[in-house]
Amino acid sequence: MFSCSRDRSGEHPQAHLAAYAELFQADAYGGYGKVYAPDRTPGPILEAACWVHARRPFFIMADLAENARRKARGKATAVISPLALEAVRRIDALLDIERSINGQAAEQCRAVRQNLSAPLVADLESWMRERRAKLSRGNDLTKAMDYMLKRRPAFTRFLDDGRVCLSSNAAERALRGIVLGRNYVQSLLMHSPQSAPLVSAVPTGDFRPVGCA
Repeated sequence: MFSCSRDRSGEHPQAHLAAYAELFQADAYGGYGKVYAPDRTPGPILEAACWVHARRPFFIMADLAENARRKARGKATAVISPLALEAVRRIDALLDIERSINGQAAEQCRAVRQNLSAPLVADLESWMRERRAKLSRGNDLTKAMDYMLKRRPAFTRFLDDGRVCLSSNAAERALRGIVLGRNYVQSLLMHSPQSAPLVSAVPTGDFRPVGCA
């Protein structure tokens, strides 16, 4: 199910999810803030954060392949961050575990995550907090680490609930099937207040995520 809105105001997801209460898989778009309020009616929505979104800035800072392409084209290369490389390596280890349980029932996913993923997540958090303390506030690595550390409950929710996927990639791939040109979007906006842009998020109360059954 897709919902469209005229702009990115938070009132749109609030209205769309007004009757919903359960898990909600999404990125950190600010417009979702109020849907996570603990005193919300009909009940709280529990955020499940996307690990692929969290991995992206680290990957950019550790993209050896892109640096090689830039060098081949005679362009200036970026400085490769060893810390970013290590963060990517650690996150990829979690994603590898998810691939190994793809298609399994939620309880089986949870059991594997508790056994294999939970120790890796704990180690990652300890490693990040230790390195974060030595970085300046404006460092890009600081921002990437804070994105995860400040949302720890959302990033660790998958460990206790086998229904949760580590990423919202499934929703984003589904959106690619809806191709809207600029003129069509303008036409929609003229005729319908509920038209474009699309909101990409996954309510997970009764769905089977990619990483599990």
